[in-house]
Amino acid sequence: MQQVEDRAGDAVADQPHVGRRAERIEDATLLTGRGRYGDDMGVKPGTLYAAVVRSPHAHARILDVDASAALALGGVRAVLTGEDIRAWSRPFVVGVKQPMEQWALAMDRVRYVGEPVAVVVAESRYLAEDGADLVKARYEPLSVAVEIEQALSCDAPVLHDKVGSNVVSERNFSYGDPDKAFTEAAHRIELIAKYPRNSCTPIEGAVVVAEYISSEEGYEVSSNFMGPFSLHTVMALALNIPGTQLRHRGFRDSGGSFGVKQAVFPYIVLMCLASRKAGAPVKWVEDRLEHLTAATSATGRLTRLEAAVDAEGRITALSYDQVDDCGAYLRAPEPATFYRMHGVLTGAYAIRNLKVRNRILLTNKMPTGLVRGFGGPQVYFALERLMQRISVELGIDPLTVYRRNFVQPDAFPYRTVAGALLDSGDYESLLDKAVSQGGLDELYERRAAARAEGRLYGVGFCAIVEPSISNMGYITIALTPEMRAKAGPKNGAIAAATISVDPLGGLTVVVASSPAGQGHRTVCAQVAADVFGLEPAQIVVNVDFDTQKDAWSVAAGNYSSRFAGAVAGAVHLAANRLREKLARIAAGQLACEVDELEFHGGRIQVKGDASRSLPFARTAGSSHWAPGLLPGGMEPPLRETVFWTPEQLTPPDEDDRVNTSAAYSFTFDICGVEVDRDTGRVRIDRYVTGHDAGRLLNPALADGQIRGAFAQGMGAALMEEFQYGPDGSFLSGTFADYLLPTSCEVPEPVIVHQETLSPFTPLGAKGLGEGNNMSTPPCIANAVADALSIKDLTLPLTPSRVMGLIGIDDPPSARTPSSTAPVAAKGGKALTASGEVQLSAGQEAVFAVLLDPSALAKVIPGCNALQSIGKNQYKADVTVGIGMIKARYAAEVTLSELDPPNSLRLSGAGLSSVGSAKGTGMVRLEPNAKGTLLKYDYEAEVSGKVAAVGGRMLEGAARIVLGQLFEQLGRQASGESPAVASPSLWARLLRFLRGAK
Repeated sequence: MQQVEDRAGDAVADQPHVGRRAERIEDATLLTGRGRYGDDMGVKPGTLYAAVVRSPHAHARILDVDASAALALGGVRAVLTGEDIRAWSRPFVVGVKQPMEQWALAMDRVRYVGEPVAVVVAESRYLAEDGADLVKARYEPLSVAVEIEQALSCDAPVLHDKVGSNVVSERNFSYGDPDKAFTEAAHRIELIAKYPRNSCTPIEGAVVVAEYISSEEGYEVSSNFMGPFSLHTVMALALNIPGTQLRHRGFRDSGGSFGVKQAVFPYIVLMCLASRKAGAPVKWVEDRLEHLTAATSATGRLTRLEAAVDAEGRITALSYDQVDDCGAYLRAPEPATFYRMHGVLTGAYAIRNLKVRNRILLTNKMPTGLVRGFGGPQVYFALERLMQRISVELGIDPLTVYRRNFVQPDAFPYRTVAGALLDSGDYESLLDKAVSQGGLDELYERRAAARAEGRLYGVGFCAIVEPSISNMGYITIALTPEMRAKAGPKNGAIAAATISVDPLGGLTVVVASSPAGQGHRTVCAQVAADVFGLEPAQIVVNVDFDTQKDAWSVAAGNYSSRFAGAVAGAVHLAANRLREKLARIAAGQLACEVDELEFHGGRIQVKGDASRSLPFARTAGSSHWAPGLLPGGMEPPLRETVFWTPEQLTPPDEDDRVNTSAAYSFTFDICGVEVDRDTGRVRIDRYVTGHDAGRLLNPALADGQIRGAFAQGMGAALMEEFQYGPDGSFLSGTFADYLLPTSCEVPEPVIVHQETLSPFTPLGAKGLGEGNNMSTPPCIANAVADALSIKDLTLPLTPSRVMGLIGIDDPPSARTPSSTAPVAAKGGKALTASGEVQLSAGQEAVFAVLLDPSALAKVIPGCNALQSIGKNQYKADVTVGIGMIKARYAAEVTLSELDPPNSLRLSGAGLSSVGSAKGTGMVRLEPNAKGTLLKYDYEAEVSGKVAAVGGRMLEGAARIVLGQLFEQLGRQASGESPAVASPSLWARLLRFLRGAK
């Protein structure tokens, strides 16, 4: 084991570049605005722009899609519909053997809000958006299954009729003898943990530029897809072409991914087909609402976890019952979230008995996929909460519980009961460092002082094993051994790297990994520079990836913490292979043996004799100019490509054991929090995070990854959650409703490092970029549970949720519903209110306006037309704006329960390109000395884009619209001229804010 020290000081000339805190090569370009992101790149002349028409319903039958109005709009060139999709493509392959179909566009049915139903292609993005608003899709709404418990029920609506159930896969596993362990256990401790849906919010959304070349050449695509390239095969199969006819290029720069940009792949297929329909290249840029609503999310999981524990707190067995909410479709690479962690369900602990029940469930939500640490947050929230419960219920110090359960240092490499091969580590040593360097004793003192004053303070811990370099075969654990045998074995984790020499001796590195902020160019240059005795500035690293020209395999891509261990390791191997050839050339010219040479200071020289040396550049470039002078039997050392895969990644065995990853880092966290009794706010007093990720290639970049993952994990713990209405409406479409931590909320963590090199990777490196997204949520949760002395809690720990845990619920509504008020809404974003308005007109005059179509049209805000379709029934064309969203609704309005001139019920339902709305309200008229007192109770619900982005504005906006309606009603009934058009909601808000200054 090698200890890491602070390397922030000046670099010593002969110190290796690997291990230095080197500044990123990328930053000078990015910070001066010269980055080359997807939307910055030029496109071919004649490129068109796409806008996606999306479903406002979570579950509905598609009756028809009418694109005629869109096609009539000047500048719109084509509209891609389901008919085109069916003719030119196939459904995406599914990771389990079930007859479910997901096409690039919804066919007969939509199954989540935001599901694509058409694509409009136009000469500009603006025209494409306008055209999308003109596409009229008619739906027949169906019942929904939104929550896990609801979708599991026997009477739940089935999302895919051919499957016949919302549970599309169930597997049971048993390792060791868990039943015996539970029977003999001194204690049985269990809990139920629910991990919520959340996601990542990269600063750059998806970008796709696609072109259909011909039936012979297929498609060319550029996108900020981050892999894994197993999905290249999925895309080619969906397009019904050979893989060689799908050429994919990556952009040099990417504004973050954190996993979610694997979800670009359905849109790559969609834009390829849109290009085919339009006969021109097509560009699509995802906006923030599309990203939040329909990109992807972390898998929601419901876990019942039980531990068999002996009298000293050692766990002898675990029993998992896990249900994963994967959304409306099991979209590749799912069920990756379930099975990536399968081999390490026992975490960092030496537990020899394990029972697992896994169920994959479909609900009317967006499909899930890769989100930073996928699988880890779901497993460790349950497991590490259970560790805290063991400590509390047995009255044993939590650190003692950890020490008694850890895999011991002399046991590595350690084979877990489910098959993972933990490569190296000293878990207790890192725990001790985190305790001493993080000041745990001081946190205990602060807790004691706070509690003496009646304040709520808690300390939490978390220990996790972070997998890196995934085994391509782990997902096949979702299949039975018999199914796997029939399909053929899958395993390994191939990484590729190429190093080329130009005629002047310059070196270029190309890797099969698309960077998303990790510093690929910096680290690869450091690795290659050490091998050749050069400076990193002398190495060019090219990350403009091209599937037709560059070396890659299905495991390629930037995911699952592959970079340090696999990609940089492959660079190291390729560099050494090229170095061996150059050493042979130099040895012949210097009349020495190859092993007598060293590469140093830009020269190749005999060790200890600087007079016998050659310039590196001249030697490296010589094979271009004089290949005939190369040593006998040598191929020119112009380019070396290495494909590397760890031999430890074997296929799953017949007993369902699998080594899910090649290397396993270890993280131990400590957290001190204070909870405000009055507000429920959780303040992180100190956060200590200890990491053993093998060899640190660049400690500065490692710390940056840790800080980023910590911020994201903190968001998952305290703020972030995708909210859905009872009808499946998405309610988190803006950053006003989907809250993220900012620099104001994120404290600086205390970072502690330890290096225990991996014996299985070329550089001894492991991954660390995902660890805190796995460890921070349960660590904060454990600290809050300690502060409040509670057993159960649910993430995120928002102030209102924490107030409920403290025992202070929100006060009941001040509104007292009348006997005539409508029943509670059944779905969508529910809006309810009651009020009264004084009108100067008489009771009969007001009632007469409500029954007169021409007069009523002038009363309804935004009404463009009102047409009678029956007695007291009207078809209305209404324009409504909420914040940034403005929509034209085709609505039906009905008057019922008429009691002239005293009361009536006004009901309406409408559908637009941005969602649906429906509502009902009771209007009562009471004569008084001033005219008529109008009293109302109303209830409405909206869905689709309006519900997603309106969020907190909806209630206030609805009140403004009602105020406009009744104001106009009074004017119309009294014979006054109509009011001048009211300013927009935004204008009213701005005017209010200016008046408040």
